[in-house]
Amino acid sequence: MELRHLRYFITVAEELNFSKAALKLYTAQPSLSQQIKDLEQDVGVQLLYRTKRKVELTEEGAVFLEQARLTLAQADKAVAMARQVLHAKQQTLSVGFMPIVEIEIFPKILPNLRIQIPDLKIKLLSLNSSQQIQALKKGELDVTFTGCNLNDDLIESRFVLREPLTLLLPTHHPLAQCACVPIQALDGINFILPTIEHSLALHQGTLAFAKAHSIRLNVVQKVDSLALLSQAMLSNLAGALVPSHMAPLLAENTVIRALDVQAPTIAWYVNYHKQSRSVAANKFIKLLTSLSTADVEQIKVAQV
Repeated sequence: MELRHLRYFITVAEELNFSKAALKLYTAQPSLSQQIKDLEQDVGVQLLYRTKRKVELTEEGAVFLEQARLTLAQADKAVAMARQVLHAKQQTLSVGFMPIVEIEIFPKILPNLRIQIPDLKIKLLSLNSSQQIQALKKGELDVTFTGCNLNDDLIESRFVLREPLTLLLPTHHPLAQCACVPIQALDGINFILPTIEHSLALHQGTLAFAKAHSIRLNVVQKVDSLALLSQAMLSNLAGALVPSHMAPLLAENTVIRALDVQAPTIAWYVNYHKQSRSVAANKFIKLLTSLSTADVEQIKVAQV
């Protein structure tokens, strides 16, 4: 039994005439008659008395008609509610981000997006990389910004920008007296790393930089938030590499020092579903990829 069988039956029951019902349903009368027969066979009772002169509901048919109407009404309600949810999703954009994005990208993208979609509700969630990736794969986020290139069959990743890292040292650290720290002076010193879960890009970027310059960092603690970084540095008299935009925010009892080699960098990527049906998400990505390098210093936006 299918919903169309119920619709056919209800129309015949209301018209009590197969010819009129067939016209109303835009179908042929023989086909309609067969559909009703199939329905009666599925139900196991006769629903209609049919003679050459008239069509009447049986007692069982009258009961079935009442329930068929309720069933169709509930089905129509389910469709309407599903479409309402889709519409609400189309009018909502959920974006996961790291701090650099909030500072450098959102001011250039979001005002234009609000102009294009005035009723759009934008949810901005500051999450670490692992949280963003999990939420994106579950469909809880439309767009994420992480240090991970997630390209696969479902997720598209595009390079957005490359950010330099800055050496941060406690004020009383011996190397804090150097205006420019020699790279070899970092060999063997206490160092703080973010956990992989918190920032895979920064974790890997720091270790890759040390390996490239053949220095050994004595990692004494790993932290799961940059808010704990300063405390860990002071407690362990340890240094850390941090994103350049974060260094001034962590400057209390610490100092920023240059290195005598080119500063390491980490790459940031925008990630989104390849088959996204979200109008807002697609417009967001389009605005992002059209962002000019002249608009935001040091930002290089990948072209489509």
